[in-house]
Amino acid sequence: MPPDPEIFALAQQVGEQLRRQGRSLAVAESCTGGLLGAALTDVPGSSTYFLGGVISYADRVKVDQLQVPEATLRQYGAVSEQTAAAMTTGVRQLLRADIGVSITGVAGPDAEGSKPVGLTFIGIAAQASTVHRFQWTGDRWDNRRRSVIAALELLVQTLGR
Repeated sequence: MPPDPEIFALAQQVGEQLRRQGRSLAVAESCTGGLLGAALTDVPGSSTYFLGGVISYADRVKVDQLQVPEATLRQYGAVSEQTAAAMTTGVRQLLRADIGVSITGVAGPDAEGSKPVGLTFIGIAAQASTVHRFQWTGDRWDNRRRSVIAALELLVQTLGR
């Protein structure tokens, strides 16, 4: 299946910026299940800047692989600003990347307790760390797609500074 043109264009932009700056990238994904990593690797030559990622769908993987504190998951939940920040830092350290990005959210079709469908947090860790909150209104596929687009747009902005 050919890549989504909008996502591919953004992934190319990210790749060009990373290559030009000589920086590396790692991803930690939950609700997107590897879509961000797939988008990045759709770009020929991405092995020069993309190190890899962790699909941490289960909380145990967040704790064991990404070093998300169990207390963070208990207090704030898997879909939270705090967890996104810890995932970003964790994957950056695990894969020794210059930049880490994380996505955690409620893709749908059902809410997770008090967290509505579409609630998503995207973290970026470079020199500084930031987490952005989004509330998508689509179905499961659209929410995941929009999360990947948002992550790529945030990377373009971060790398452009």
